[in-house]
Amino acid sequence: MDHPKIPVDLIMAKLAEGAEKAQERAQKAQEVLLGELDTAIATTPYEVIYKEDRVKLKHYKPVSAAKERLRTPLLIVYALINRETMLDLQPGRSVVENLLKEGIDVYMIDWGYPTRKDRYVTIDDHVNGYMDNIIDFIRRSHALAKINLMGICMGGAFSVMYAALHPEKIKNLITTVTPTNFDTDKGLLHIWMKGIDADKMTTAYGNIPGDVMNLGFLLLNPARLMIDKYVGFLENMDNKAFVENFVRMEKWIFDSPDIPGETFRQFVKDCYQKNLLIQSKMELGGRRVDLRNITMPLLNFYGKYDHLVPPEACELLTRNVGSEDTEDVCLDTGHIGIYVSSKCQKEFTPKIARWLKDRDELARGATEIELPVVQAKTSKIVRKTKPASRKTKRTITENKESVHA
Repeated sequence: MDHPKIPVDLIMAKLAEGAEKAQERAQKAQEVLLGELDTAIATTPYEVIYKEDRVKLKHYKPVSAAKERLRTPLLIVYALINRETMLDLQPGRSVVENLLKEGIDVYMIDWGYPTRKDRYVTIDDHVNGYMDNIIDFIRRSHALAKINLMGICMGGAFSVMYAALHPEKIKNLITTVTPTNFDTDKGLLHIWMKGIDADKMTTAYGNIPGDVMNLGFLLLNPARLMIDKYVGFLENMDNKAFVENFVRMEKWIFDSPDIPGETFRQFVKDCYQKNLLIQSKMELGGRRVDLRNITMPLLNFYGKYDHLVPPEACELLTRNVGSEDTEDVCLDTGHIGIYVSSKCQKEFTPKIARWLKDRDELARGATEIELPVVQAKTSKIVRKTKPASRKTKRTITENKESVHA
């Protein structure tokens, strides 16, 4: 019986070809990695117009070629975990840039980096303190009684709390990947949070270190986040665009501020473990956060494959608020994909822009009213007239002047 012939010459030719390609890739990878890389993030121009303690308010410069401008500005509230720079990762993949192009006047809170003195800062301090002061500042600057509010993840939960406690100041509410129902076992994070001892953690650490939080998030999916990701980098490190995007994302992931201890303790115990928010039983500053007070229009985004905030944690919100104008939008992506995926970018910001424009009040009529306005760069109060958009007269009461622009 004849033995099958082994095509040794063909095998050797393939090996030689593979070795040659590997050498070429290695040479190109060396050129990419040792060459100049554009890995800057958060490059959309902005101005810091308000500061209070560690917290800053960014105001993004309008785009001259923008579409029809909305009259009502939008304040974006990011989570305390990681940085708000996720929404402005790079030109062409920037939520902020796309909102500006749609004619939306964009403000965003930068929560900064908590230090030891922030150990006892509570959720109430963030919501009824920093957020309320910033929203009052924007209202005065624009001579408006209400502004639009958009919250991201934990910042979305803060925004829900704020809208329930101060509905008279919010015109439209947008929530994205926002946990409000914590009574779910979908996602390992929810299971872990129900079992951790938040009291012991805050006693041991004070503020919860960002590195500890990052390690926890990596352990939620270690194979993908700690192995596959870097294998993918090795396979594509000869691709300059891929390397630049990879480094940008790594910059954002590992730029992790600590979380104020008392805020962490309350969020874990009241939300993850007692599920008080969706039941309208949570209290801030002695006041109950009643979701039925949210009577303004509500647009609620979440990701179908979100392993941190699964759909079950988001989809009950619209059923428990007092508003009759609500909408849920489930996108085929994960927690971060909503903001960085090219496909989602084509759906996410255009949807927000259309939704806000449909509900934006254009100034009509000749009636004028006088409202105090704070100039962006100073704390001086000036008088400014504006056309009334309704027949009824609207006024804004001057509030705290404890911070300066």
